[in-house]
Amino acid sequence: MTVERMTNDALIHASSVVVIGAGFTGLSLAYELAKKGIEVTVLESQDQLGGLAGSFEINGANIEKFYHHWFTNDLAAMRLIEDLGLQSNLIIKPSRTGIYVGNNFFKLSNPVDLLRFKPLSMIGRIRLGLLTLMVRRVSDWRALESKTAAEWLRKMCGDEVYKVVWEPLLRGKFGNAAEDVSAVWIWNKLKLRGSSRGKGGKEQLAYYQGGFSSFIENIADEIRKLGGVILTQSAVTELVVSEGRVTGVVSNNTSFIADAVVATPSLPVIAELLEKHGSQDYLEKLRSVKYLANICIVLELKRSLSSTYWLNVNDPGFPFVAVIEHTNFASPDNYGGSHIVYLSKYLPEQNELFTMGDDEVVDYTLSHLKRMFPEFGREWIVSATVWRAKCSQPIVSKWYSSVVPEADTELAGFYINTMAQIYPEDRGTNYAIRQGRRMASRFVKS
Repeated sequence: MTVERMTNDALIHASSVVVIGAGFTGLSLAYELAKKGIEVTVLESQDQLGGLAGSFEINGANIEKFYHHWFTNDLAAMRLIEDLGLQSNLIIKPSRTGIYVGNNFFKLSNPVDLLRFKPLSMIGRIRLGLLTLMVRRVSDWRALESKTAAEWLRKMCGDEVYKVVWEPLLRGKFGNAAEDVSAVWIWNKLKLRGSSRGKGGKEQLAYYQGGFSSFIENIADEIRKLGGVILTQSAVTELVVSEGRVTGVVSNNTSFIADAVVATPSLPVIAELLEKHGSQDYLEKLRSVKYLANICIVLELKRSLSSTYWLNVNDPGFPFVAVIEHTNFASPDNYGGSHIVYLSKYLPEQNELFTMGDDEVVDYTLSHLKRMFPEFGREWIVSATVWRAKCSQPIVSKWYSSVVPEADTELAGFYINTMAQIYPEDRGTNYAIRQGRRMASRFVKS
């Protein structure tokens, strides 16, 4: 189901709703329901709010476990911040981006940098630059559903640009699934980044003062003020069903009664909840959407690696698709003067890197990082933290719209609202917020 179709569904009459999951989707949904005067309870299985936008502490400051930022055209996030009267907490700055290819670093922050990008011929540089214009001319993403990203990029840019720029990035992101990724996915990524540029063509990004966890707490505080309830360490283990309709859930051996239940976790988790209640065909459809897990290493360093915020790595021997130096965007002063670097990789849960112990992961990571930055040494490291998450990235394949489940399920009173349904956009906090708020528009108090 596409998001556009969601708002056309029948209204849901409910005076009480249970929301499963306290990520941005669940909290945005709960906030809108509470504003409507609907009694809402949010149940979160983890010990903190935020889901994949959860945080931890470095030098007394909260920072995301997995890197996060917004684009300036992330309107759902911007509108929610405005609704809450928190615009003064928004930080908008130009970002410095680059690419590592052929054992060399190249800036790619503006059109002039592109013209100096030596790994491509001049014709290749021009074709890469024109891609942004061609992306904007796509008026209907459905025309791209029958094509893979590889097929479409080769046609748009030619083999040279694809081999040098796009193939390494797709393989770095999706691994063996790279050839299956839909053209819709890469088109949307390019559209989003191309329309988040300021004067001179520089990309503008946004961050929240105090980190995303501060914004999450701001939303949660407002939900509570409006009478909503939010409980952590409260995994939902069972649905309460009567005569084919969900009437509540069970968490921590406690029943929570509701007129409607909305689940926001990944589709495999939702399929487990429905195991006793859904048809085999429906459960298979939920499980047909495949995901990649993510492993993210967060380094707290005494020194900066480079002046670049986002460094794409087009080196097939490097295990991470990018080196993100967070403190080249948010000031090191926020973290006691430390420099924060993220190294992130999407991969199957069975991948050796995902199953390694934390110390092994760090050793493995540092050996590769030193190859890129020869001056880098262990003495730079203040701390190194490893985070893992299952079902982090849905694999958006051709004709993905045919497998995306609708919000309404086979079970009356039970609805799903997940990042896998954001299509044609890709996962991200902005679209999670939009997803939650749009779902809430379907509810009316009985």
